[in-house]
Amino acid sequence: MHRNRAATTPAEDELWRAFGHRLRQWRRRAGLTQAQLGAEIGYDHTAVSKLEHGTRRTSPRVADRLDDLLGAEGELRAACRLAEEGTLPEPAPALPVAAPTAPEPLDWARPPLPGPPVSAVAPVLPPALATWLPARLPDYGLLCPLHDAAGCAVPAPADLAALHAAFRAADPDSGAPLDPDTAHALAGLLVSHLRAGDGPTAPGTEAVEETLRVILRRLAAHPDGPARRPLARIAAEYAHAAGALRMQAGRNATAMACFDRALGWAELAEDPATQVAALSDMSFLARLDGDPAAALGFAREIARVAPDRHWAGAMSQAAQARAYAMTGDIRATVRHLGRARLHLDHIGAHDEADAAWLSIASMRLRVEAGAAAALRDVAAAVDDPRLARRAVDAAETALALLAPDQLPSARLLFTVRVADCHLLAHDPRAAAELLGPVLELADDGGTGLPALVRRELAGLRGRLVAHGLAG
Repeated sequence: MHRNRAATTPAEDELWRAFGHRLRQWRRRAGLTQAQLGAEIGYDHTAVSKLEHGTRRTSPRVADRLDDLLGAEGELRAACRLAEEGTLPEPAPALPVAAPTAPEPLDWARPPLPGPPVSAVAPVLPPALATWLPARLPDYGLLCPLHDAAGCAVPAPADLAALHAAFRAADPDSGAPLDPDTAHALAGLLVSHLRAGDGPTAPGTEAVEETLRVILRRLAAHPDGPARRPLARIAAEYAHAAGALRMQAGRNATAMACFDRALGWAELAEDPATQVAALSDMSFLARLDGDPAAALGFAREIARVAPDRHWAGAMSQAAQARAYAMTGDIRATVRHLGRARLHLDHIGAHDEADAAWLSIASMRLRVEAGAAAALRDVAAAVDDPRLARRAVDAAETALALLAPDQLPSARLLFTVRVADCHLLAHDPRAAAELLGPVLELADDGGTGLPALVRRELAGLRGRLVAHGLAG
Protein backbone atom coordinates (compact mmCIF):
# COMPACT_ATOMS: atom_id res chain seq x y z
CA MET A 1 0.00 0.00 0.00
CA HIS A 2 2.96 2.33 0.43
CA ARG A 3 6.46 2.60 -0.95
CA ASN A 4 9.61 1.57 0.88
CA ARG A 5 11.31 4.52 2.58
CA ALA A 6 14.82 3.05 2.35
CA ALA A 7 16.10 5.62 -0.12
CA THR A 8 14.60 9.09 0.10
CA THR A 9 15.71 12.59 -0.60
CA PRO A 10 14.82 15.76 1.29
CA ALA A 11 12.84 16.91 -1.74
CA GLU A 12 10.74 13.71 -1.73
CA ASP A 13 10.12 14.01 1.99
CA GLU A 14 8.94 17.59 1.51
CA LEU A 15 6.54 16.53 -1.26
CA TRP A 16 4.96 13.83 0.92
CA ARG A 17 4.61 16.32 3.77
CA ALA A 18 2.85 18.65 1.30
CA PHE A 19 0.49 15.81 0.35
CA GLY A 20 -0.21 15.16 4.05
CA HIS A 21 -0.88 18.85 4.71
CA ARG A 22 -3.45 18.96 1.89
CA LEU A 23 -5.03 15.71 3.12
CA ARG A 24 -5.45 17.15 6.62
CA GLN A 25 -7.03 20.33 5.25
CA TRP A 26 -9.56 18.43 3.13
CA ARG A 27 -10.38 16.00 5.96
CA ARG A 28 -11.12 18.88 8.32
CA ARG A 29 -13.24 20.63 5.71
CA ALA A 30 -15.28 17.42 5.41
CA GLY A 31 -15.71 17.39 9.20
CA LEU A 32 -14.23 13.91 9.60
CA THR A 33 -11.93 12.58 12.29
CA GLN A 34 -8.86 10.56 11.35
CA ALA A 35 -10.67 7.42 12.55
CA GLN A 36 -13.75 8.17 10.42
CA LEU A 37 -11.67 8.78 7.32
CA GLY A 38 -9.61 5.66 7.98
CA ALA A 39 -12.79 3.56 8.21
CA GLU A 40 -13.77 4.75 4.73
CA ILE A 41 -10.52 3.49 3.16
CA GLY A 42 -9.68 0.51 5.40
CA TYR A 43 -6.95 2.23 7.45
CA ASP A 44 -6.79 2.78 11.20
CA HIS A 45 -6.42 6.31 12.58
CA THR A 46 -2.66 5.92 13.17
CA ALA A 47 -2.11 5.24 9.45
CA VAL A 48 -4.10 8.36 8.55
CA SER A 49 -2.05 10.35 11.06
CA LYS A 50 1.18 9.15 9.43
CA LEU A 51 -0.15 10.09 6.00
CA GLU A 52 -0.97 13.59 7.22
CA HIS A 53 2.49 14.02 8.75
CA GLY A 54 4.22 12.80 5.58
CA THR A 55 5.87 9.84 7.34
CA ARG A 56 3.83 7.30 5.38
CA ARG A 57 3.40 7.15 1.64
CA THR A 58 0.40 5.93 -0.28
CA SER A 59 -0.43 4.69 -3.74
CA PRO A 60 -2.14 6.69 -6.47
CA ARG A 61 -5.13 4.34 -6.15
CA VAL A 62 -5.65 5.25 -2.48
CA ALA A 63 -5.01 8.93 -3.25
CA ASP A 64 -7.76 8.76 -5.91
CA ARG A 65 -10.17 7.28 -3.35
CA LEU A 66 -9.27 9.96 -0.79
CA ASP A 67 -9.78 12.66 -3.42
CA ASP A 68 -13.25 11.33 -4.28
CA LEU A 69 -14.29 10.84 -0.64
CA LEU A 70 -13.26 14.35 0.40
CA GLY A 71 -14.36 16.13 -2.77
CA ALA A 72 -10.85 17.50 -3.32
CA GLU A 73 -11.43 17.96 -7.08
CA GLY A 74 -8.11 16.39 -8.10
CA GLU A 75 -5.88 18.27 -5.64
CA LEU A 76 -4.90 15.13 -3.70
CA ARG A 77 -4.37 13.16 -6.91
CA ALA A 78 -2.01 15.84 -8.22
CA ALA A 79 -0.09 16.08 -4.92
CA CYS A 80 0.38 12.30 -4.82
CA ARG A 81 1.57 12.24 -8.43
CA LEU A 82 4.16 14.93 -7.74
CA ALA A 83 5.39 13.06 -4.66
CA GLU A 84 5.54 9.74 -6.55
CA GLU A 85 7.61 11.36 -9.27
CA GLY A 86 9.76 13.22 -6.77
CA THR A 87 9.33 16.35 -8.86
CA LEU A 88 9.20 19.77 -7.29
CA PRO A 89 6.85 22.17 -9.07
CA GLU A 90 8.50 24.98 -11.00
CA PRO A 91 8.66 28.15 -8.90
CA ALA A 92 6.37 30.88 -10.11
CA PRO A 93 8.20 33.83 -11.71
CA ALA A 94 8.42 36.92 -9.57
CA LEU A 95 5.86 39.54 -10.46
CA PRO A 96 6.92 43.15 -10.91
CA VAL A 97 5.78 45.40 -8.10
CA ALA A 98 3.40 47.95 -9.50
CA ALA A 99 3.41 51.53 -8.33
CA PRO A 100 0.48 52.35 -6.05
CA THR A 101 -2.52 53.68 -7.91
CA ALA A 102 -5.79 55.24 -6.98
CA PRO A 103 -8.47 52.70 -6.10
CA GLU A 104 -10.63 51.48 -8.97
CA PRO A 105 -14.34 52.35 -8.93
CA LEU A 106 -16.13 49.77 -6.80
CA ASP A 107 -18.05 47.64 -9.26
CA TRP A 108 -19.15 45.47 -6.34
CA ALA A 109 -21.31 48.43 -5.34
CA ARG A 110 -23.39 47.82 -8.47
CA PRO A 111 -26.93 46.56 -7.71
CA PRO A 112 -27.63 42.92 -8.63
CA LEU A 113 -30.42 43.96 -10.99
CA PRO A 114 -30.94 47.09 -13.12
CA GLY A 115 -33.55 49.47 -11.83
CA PRO A 116 -34.64 53.10 -11.76
CA PRO A 117 -32.52 55.72 -9.98
CA VAL A 118 -33.17 56.12 -6.28
CA SER A 119 -36.10 58.49 -5.83
CA ALA A 120 -35.46 61.74 -3.99
CA VAL A 121 -38.69 61.21 -2.06
CA ALA A 122 -38.83 58.34 0.38
CA PRO A 123 -41.85 56.09 -0.16
CA VAL A 124 -44.31 55.74 2.67
CA LEU A 125 -43.71 52.43 4.41
CA PRO A 126 -46.81 50.20 4.25
CA PRO A 127 -48.59 50.22 7.64
CA ALA A 128 -48.87 46.42 7.47
CA LEU A 129 -45.09 46.12 7.88
CA ALA A 130 -45.42 47.30 11.49
CA THR A 131 -47.27 44.04 12.20
CA TRP A 132 -44.12 42.09 11.35
CA LEU A 133 -41.58 44.45 12.93
CA PRO A 134 -39.48 42.72 15.63
CA ALA A 135 -38.84 44.31 19.00
CA ARG A 136 -35.23 43.15 19.06
CA LEU A 137 -32.50 41.65 16.92
CA PRO A 138 -31.47 38.95 16.14
CA ASP A 139 -34.77 37.87 14.60
CA TYR A 140 -35.84 35.72 11.66
CA GLY A 141 -32.23 34.70 11.13
CA LEU A 142 -30.90 38.26 10.83
CA LEU A 143 -28.19 39.81 12.99
CA CYS A 144 -27.56 43.50 13.57
CA PRO A 145 -24.59 44.51 11.35
CA LEU A 146 -23.02 46.30 14.33
CA HIS A 147 -23.88 44.10 17.31
CA ASP A 148 -24.05 40.60 15.82
CA ALA A 149 -25.44 37.99 18.24
CA ALA A 150 -25.20 40.33 21.25
CA GLY A 151 -28.60 41.73 20.33
CA CYS A 152 -30.13 45.22 20.23
CA ALA A 153 -33.51 46.97 20.24
CA VAL A 154 -35.34 47.87 17.01
CA PRO A 155 -36.82 51.40 16.85
CA ALA A 156 -40.59 51.83 17.11
CA PRO A 157 -42.46 51.97 13.77
CA ALA A 158 -42.72 55.77 13.64
CA ASP A 159 -39.04 56.22 14.50
CA LEU A 160 -38.05 53.52 12.02
CA ALA A 161 -39.89 55.29 9.19
CA ALA A 162 -38.14 58.57 10.04
CA LEU A 163 -34.70 56.89 10.18
CA HIS A 164 -35.34 55.17 6.86
CA ALA A 165 -36.34 58.47 5.22
CA ALA A 166 -33.29 60.28 6.65
CA PHE A 167 -30.96 57.51 5.43
CA ARG A 168 -32.36 57.83 1.90
CA ALA A 169 -32.06 61.62 1.93
CA ALA A 170 -28.50 61.76 3.27
CA ASP A 171 -25.64 62.69 0.94
CA PRO A 172 -23.99 59.32 0.09
CA ASP A 173 -20.63 61.02 -0.53
CA SER A 174 -20.49 62.57 2.93
CA GLY A 175 -18.53 59.59 4.26
CA ALA A 176 -20.79 59.29 7.30
CA PRO A 177 -20.67 55.77 8.80
CA LEU A 178 -23.75 53.72 9.51
CA ASP A 179 -24.98 54.92 12.90
CA PRO A 180 -26.49 52.37 15.35
CA ASP A 181 -30.10 53.62 15.19
CA THR A 182 -30.12 53.48 11.39
CA ALA A 183 -28.47 50.05 11.38
CA HIS A 184 -31.15 48.76 13.76
CA ALA A 185 -33.88 50.32 11.63
CA LEU A 186 -32.59 48.85 8.35
CA ALA A 187 -32.19 45.36 9.82
CA GLY A 188 -35.58 45.49 11.55
CA LEU A 189 -37.25 46.69 8.35
CA LEU A 190 -35.73 43.79 6.44
CA VAL A 191 -37.09 41.32 9.01
CA SER A 192 -40.58 42.75 8.54
CA HIS A 193 -40.31 42.44 4.73
CA LEU A 194 -39.20 38.81 5.02
CA ARG A 195 -41.96 37.92 7.48
CA ALA A 196 -44.55 39.58 5.26
CA GLY A 197 -43.07 37.72 2.28
CA ASP A 198 -43.83 34.40 3.96
CA GLY A 199 -47.43 35.41 4.60
CA PRO A 200 -50.47 35.50 2.33
CA THR A 201 -49.98 39.12 1.20
CA ALA A 202 -46.32 39.39 0.20
CA PRO A 203 -45.49 42.98 -0.85
CA GLY A 204 -42.91 41.92 -3.44
CA THR A 205 -39.25 42.82 -3.69
CA GLU A 206 -39.47 46.41 -4.91
CA ALA A 207 -39.07 48.04 -1.49
CA VAL A 208 -36.22 45.73 -0.51
CA GLU A 209 -34.33 46.41 -3.74
CA GLU A 210 -34.96 50.15 -3.50
CA THR A 211 -33.43 50.25 -0.01
CA LEU A 212 -30.53 48.09 -1.24
CA ARG A 213 -29.70 50.71 -3.89
CA VAL A 214 -29.58 53.38 -1.18
CA ILE A 215 -27.23 51.21 0.90
CA LEU A 216 -24.98 50.70 -2.12
CA ARG A 217 -24.67 54.44 -2.74
CA ARG A 218 -23.30 54.78 0.80
CA LEU A 219 -21.10 51.70 0.41
CA ALA A 220 -19.46 53.16 -2.72
CA ALA A 221 -18.26 56.10 -0.60
CA HIS A 222 -16.42 53.71 1.75
CA PRO A 223 -13.86 51.78 -0.36
CA ASP A 224 -12.02 50.81 2.82
CA GLY A 225 -11.89 51.48 6.53
CA PRO A 226 -14.04 50.34 9.46
CA ALA A 227 -17.26 51.86 8.06
CA ARG A 228 -17.23 49.47 5.09
CA ARG A 229 -17.91 46.21 6.92
CA PRO A 230 -21.36 47.01 8.44
CA LEU A 231 -22.52 48.52 5.15
CA ALA A 232 -21.34 45.46 3.21
CA ARG A 233 -23.01 43.24 5.80
CA ILE A 234 -26.40 44.91 5.50
CA ALA A 235 -26.04 45.02 1.68
CA ALA A 236 -25.42 41.26 1.66
CA GLU A 237 -28.49 40.62 3.81
CA TYR A 238 -30.71 42.83 1.64
CA ALA A 239 -29.46 41.22 -1.58
CA HIS A 240 -30.01 37.75 -0.17
CA ALA A 241 -33.51 38.72 0.97
CA ALA A 242 -34.31 40.10 -2.50
CA GLY A 243 -33.23 36.78 -3.98
CA ALA A 244 -35.31 34.81 -1.49
CA LEU A 245 -38.42 36.88 -2.24
CA ARG A 246 -37.91 36.49 -5.99
CA MET A 247 -37.38 32.75 -5.57
CA GLN A 248 -40.65 32.47 -3.61
CA ALA A 249 -42.36 34.10 -6.58
CA GLY A 250 -40.76 31.64 -9.03
CA ARG A 251 -38.38 34.20 -10.59
CA ASN A 252 -35.33 31.99 -10.33
CA ALA A 253 -32.98 33.65 -12.83
CA THR A 254 -33.19 37.04 -11.13
CA ALA A 255 -32.97 35.33 -7.74
CA MET A 256 -29.62 33.80 -8.77
CA ALA A 257 -28.29 37.27 -9.67
CA CYS A 258 -29.23 38.54 -6.21
CA PHE A 259 -27.62 35.57 -4.46
CA ASP A 260 -24.42 36.03 -6.45
CA ARG A 261 -24.08 39.67 -5.36
CA ALA A 262 -25.00 38.77 -1.78
CA LEU A 263 -22.15 36.25 -1.79
CA GLY A 264 -19.62 38.93 -2.79
CA TRP A 265 -20.76 41.46 -0.20
CA ALA A 266 -20.86 38.81 2.53
CA GLU A 267 -17.26 37.88 1.70
CA LEU A 268 -16.28 41.55 1.90
CA ALA A 269 -17.98 41.77 5.31
CA GLU A 270 -16.42 38.49 6.52
CA ASP A 271 -19.94 37.18 7.14
CA PRO A 272 -19.88 33.37 6.80
CA ALA A 273 -23.56 32.91 7.65
CA THR A 274 -24.80 34.94 4.68
CA GLN A 275 -22.18 33.34 2.41
CA VAL A 276 -23.43 29.88 3.39
CA ALA A 277 -27.08 30.91 2.99
CA ALA A 278 -26.44 32.34 -0.48
CA LEU A 279 -24.49 29.28 -1.65
CA SER A 280 -27.21 26.97 -0.29
CA ASP A 281 -29.82 28.83 -2.29
CA MET A 282 -27.61 28.84 -5.39
CA SER A 283 -27.20 25.06 -5.11
CA PHE A 284 -30.98 24.77 -4.76
CA LEU A 285 -31.58 26.86 -7.89
CA ALA A 286 -29.05 24.77 -9.83
CA ARG A 287 -31.04 21.66 -8.85
CA LEU A 288 -34.24 23.32 -10.06
CA ASP A 289 -32.43 23.99 -13.33
CA GLY A 290 -31.56 20.28 -13.65
CA ASP A 291 -27.80 20.91 -13.31
CA PRO A 292 -26.34 18.46 -10.75
CA ALA A 293 -22.72 19.44 -11.47
CA ALA A 294 -23.38 23.10 -10.65
CA ALA A 295 -25.46 22.12 -7.61
CA LEU A 296 -22.58 19.99 -6.34
CA GLY A 297 -20.06 22.79 -6.93
CA PHE A 298 -22.06 25.31 -4.91
CA ALA A 299 -22.60 22.71 -2.16
CA ARG A 300 -18.88 22.01 -1.86
CA GLU A 301 -18.12 25.71 -1.75
CA ILE A 302 -20.19 26.00 1.45
CA ALA A 303 -17.56 24.05 3.39
CA ARG A 304 -14.76 26.16 1.91
CA VAL A 305 -16.17 29.54 2.91
CA ALA A 306 -16.85 28.35 6.47
CA PRO A 307 -14.18 25.74 7.31
CA ASP A 308 -14.16 24.10 10.75
CA ARG A 309 -17.79 25.14 11.36
CA HIS A 310 -19.97 22.08 11.82
CA TRP A 311 -23.21 23.90 11.03
CA ALA A 312 -21.82 24.80 7.61
CA GLY A 313 -20.45 21.27 7.18
CA ALA A 314 -23.92 19.84 7.81
CA MET A 315 -25.48 22.13 5.20
CA SER A 316 -22.71 21.38 2.70
CA GLN A 317 -23.05 17.61 3.07
CA ALA A 318 -26.85 17.69 2.85
CA ALA A 319 -26.68 19.81 -0.30
CA GLN A 320 -24.09 17.46 -1.83
CA ALA A 321 -26.40 14.53 -1.08
CA ARG A 322 -29.20 16.25 -2.98
CA ALA A 323 -26.93 16.87 -5.97
CA TYR A 324 -25.83 13.23 -6.09
CA ALA A 325 -29.45 12.10 -5.75
CA MET A 326 -30.24 13.83 -9.05
CA THR A 327 -27.87 11.39 -10.79
CA GLY A 328 -29.29 8.29 -9.03
CA ASP A 329 -26.04 7.68 -7.11
CA ILE A 330 -27.40 5.88 -4.04
CA ARG A 331 -24.05 5.29 -2.32
CA ALA A 332 -22.90 8.90 -2.58
CA THR A 333 -26.32 10.19 -1.50
CA VAL A 334 -26.47 8.03 1.62
CA ARG A 335 -22.79 8.66 2.44
CA HIS A 336 -23.19 12.44 2.41
CA LEU A 337 -26.40 12.30 4.44
CA GLY A 338 -24.50 10.29 7.06
CA ARG A 339 -21.79 12.93 7.14
CA ALA A 340 -24.37 15.70 7.53
CA ARG A 341 -25.80 13.94 10.57
CA LEU A 342 -22.31 13.47 12.02
CA HIS A 343 -21.83 17.24 11.88
CA LEU A 344 -25.08 17.72 13.82
CA ASP A 345 -23.53 15.92 16.80
CA HIS A 346 -20.95 18.71 17.15
CA ILE A 347 -23.20 21.78 16.91
CA GLY A 348 -23.66 23.71 20.14
CA ALA A 349 -24.69 27.06 21.58
CA HIS A 350 -21.32 28.58 20.65
CA ASP A 351 -22.29 28.39 16.98
CA GLU A 352 -25.05 30.98 17.43
CA ALA A 353 -22.40 33.70 17.16
CA ASP A 354 -22.13 32.78 13.47
CA ALA A 355 -25.80 32.44 12.54
CA ALA A 356 -28.78 33.85 14.40
CA TRP A 357 -31.07 31.15 13.04
CA LEU A 358 -28.83 28.41 14.36
CA SER A 359 -29.98 25.91 16.97
CA ILE A 360 -29.87 22.15 17.21
CA ALA A 361 -33.56 21.99 16.22
CA SER A 362 -33.20 24.37 13.25
CA MET A 363 -30.16 22.55 11.91
CA ARG A 364 -31.84 19.18 12.37
CA LEU A 365 -34.84 20.55 10.47
CA ARG A 366 -32.61 21.61 7.56
CA VAL A 367 -30.73 18.31 7.45
CA GLU A 368 -33.87 16.15 7.70
CA ALA A 369 -35.63 18.23 5.04
CA GLY A 370 -32.62 17.79 2.77
CA ALA A 371 -32.47 14.07 3.55
CA ALA A 372 -36.14 13.64 2.70
CA ALA A 373 -35.72 15.38 -0.65
CA ALA A 374 -32.49 13.53 -1.52
CA LEU A 375 -33.88 10.11 -0.63
CA ARG A 376 -37.12 10.91 -2.47
CA ASP A 377 -35.20 11.92 -5.61
CA VAL A 378 -32.97 8.87 -5.63
CA ALA A 379 -35.93 6.58 -4.84
CA ALA A 380 -37.74 8.03 -7.86
CA ALA A 381 -34.65 7.59 -10.04
CA VAL A 382 -34.18 3.89 -9.21
CA ASP A 383 -37.80 2.99 -8.24
CA ASP A 384 -36.90 1.71 -4.76
CA PRO A 385 -39.81 1.70 -2.23
CA ARG A 386 -37.39 1.04 0.66
CA LEU A 387 -35.58 4.30 0.01
CA ALA A 388 -38.95 6.02 -0.32
CA ARG A 389 -39.97 4.78 3.16
CA ARG A 390 -36.73 6.21 4.57
CA ALA A 391 -37.62 9.47 2.83
CA VAL A 392 -41.06 9.40 4.50
CA ASP A 393 -39.41 9.11 7.93
CA ALA A 394 -37.09 12.04 7.24
CA ALA A 395 -39.88 14.22 5.80
CA GLU A 396 -42.20 13.52 8.75
CA THR A 397 -39.35 14.35 11.14
CA ALA A 398 -38.80 17.70 9.38
CA LEU A 399 -42.53 18.45 9.45
CA ALA A 400 -42.72 17.65 13.17
CA LEU A 401 -39.86 20.07 13.89
CA LEU A 402 -41.90 23.01 12.55
CA ALA A 403 -44.01 24.80 15.13
CA PRO A 404 -47.73 25.04 14.20
CA ASP A 405 -47.48 28.74 13.30
CA GLN A 406 -43.95 28.65 11.84
CA LEU A 407 -43.19 29.13 8.13
CA PRO A 408 -46.58 28.22 6.59
CA SER A 409 -45.14 27.91 3.08
CA ALA A 410 -42.47 25.48 4.33
CA ARG A 411 -45.12 23.44 6.15
CA LEU A 412 -47.13 23.17 2.94
CA LEU A 413 -44.01 22.19 0.98
CA PHE A 414 -43.05 19.46 3.49
CA THR A 415 -46.62 18.13 3.45
CA VAL A 416 -46.50 17.72 -0.33
CA ARG A 417 -43.07 16.09 -0.01
CA VAL A 418 -44.32 13.56 2.56
CA ALA A 419 -47.20 12.69 0.23
CA ASP A 420 -44.82 12.26 -2.70
CA CYS A 421 -42.66 9.91 -0.63
CA HIS A 422 -45.75 7.85 0.25
CA LEU A 423 -46.56 7.53 -3.45
CA LEU A 424 -43.03 6.31 -4.19
CA ALA A 425 -43.39 3.83 -1.31
CA HIS A 426 -46.53 2.47 -3.06
CA ASP A 427 -48.90 3.83 -0.38
CA PRO A 428 -51.37 6.01 -2.34
CA ARG A 429 -53.96 6.04 0.47
CA ALA A 430 -51.60 7.88 2.86
CA ALA A 431 -50.66 10.27 0.06
CA ALA A 432 -54.30 11.04 -0.74
CA GLU A 433 -55.09 11.97 2.87
CA LEU A 434 -52.29 14.53 2.88
CA LEU A 435 -52.81 15.88 -0.64
CA GLY A 436 -56.57 16.46 -0.52
CA PRO A 437 -56.53 20.12 0.68
CA VAL A 438 -53.50 20.93 -1.48
CA LEU A 439 -55.11 19.57 -4.65
CA GLU A 440 -58.24 21.64 -4.00
CA LEU A 441 -56.09 24.78 -4.13
CA ALA A 442 -54.36 23.47 -7.25
CA ASP A 443 -57.76 22.93 -8.92
CA ASP A 444 -58.46 26.65 -8.44
CA GLY A 445 -55.50 27.42 -10.67
CA GLY A 446 -52.88 27.14 -7.98
CA THR A 447 -52.94 30.87 -7.25
CA GLY A 448 -53.14 30.11 -3.53
CA LEU A 449 -49.97 28.00 -3.63
CA PRO A 450 -46.40 29.29 -3.31
CA ALA A 451 -44.27 28.84 -6.43
CA LEU A 452 -42.07 26.15 -4.84
CA VAL A 453 -45.14 24.11 -3.84
CA ARG A 454 -46.55 24.39 -7.37
CA ARG A 455 -43.22 23.14 -8.69
CA GLU A 456 -43.19 20.25 -6.22
CA LEU A 457 -46.69 19.25 -7.37
CA ALA A 458 -45.62 19.49 -11.01
CA GLY A 459 -42.77 17.08 -10.28
CA LEU A 460 -45.09 14.39 -8.94
CA ARG A 461 -47.99 14.95 -11.36
CA GLY A 462 -47.23 11.75 -13.28
CA ARG A 463 -47.33 9.71 -10.08
CA LEU A 464 -50.61 11.39 -9.05
CA VAL A 465 -52.22 10.46 -12.38
CA ALA A 466 -50.92 6.89 -12.17
CA HIS A 467 -52.63 6.47 -8.78
CA GLY A 468 -55.85 8.23 -9.82
CA LEU A 469 -55.27 11.23 -7.51
CA ALA A 470 -55.25 13.89 -10.25
CA GLY A 471 -56.59 14.31 -13.71
